Amino acid sequence: MSIFNYSAQKMNGQEISLEQYKGKTIIIVNTASKCGFTPQYEDLQKLYERYQDKGLVILGFPCNQFGQETDNNEDIQTFCQINYGVSFPLFGKVDVRGEQAHPLFQYLIKAAPFQGFKNNSVSRLLKAMIESEHPELLGGDSIKWNFTKFLINKEGQIVKRFEPADEPFDMEADIEKLL
Repeated sequence: MSIFNYSAQKMNGQEISLEQYKGKTIIIVNTASKCGFTPQYEDLQKLYERYQDKGLVILGFPCNQFGQETDNNEDIQTFCQINYGVSFPLFGKVDVRGEQAHPLFQYLIKAAPFQGFKNNSVSRLLKAMIESEHPELLGGDSIKWNFTKFLINKEGQIVKRFEPADEPFDMEADIEKLL
């Protein structure tokens, strides 16, 4: 199995096979427009611009399971382009956890389970917020919040999972090894 066994709907509703990204280094990230981590769009775009000619692609999957995304795909796309200049591919909204999770995210979670939060101030704040307001999100290997990032090699295999508090540039050394 690899991510190339899955397809997803682009923002315009067109279903595409992820196999079209075969041979590329890929970052898959669940996103949201009204999240404390939303500014990560800016650094994701910078990584994309820096490495796209070397074979990096970033695939953004908006999600409203944490109550921080707008209602429709057109508004999401406009927000991302106007505020962060996002030019990497964005897909239609999906669920990323639970029984209704998109099959791609079910696969990602199984292949790269949650390893815990790092011991830094942002991770501690996120964990405390989830414990206080959404304790049901802490159990299991599922995605805990927006901007969980999965680094995928050219063969479609997951190399590493980065949690929301991990900054996009925290992935740069790992990206460079895969390019």
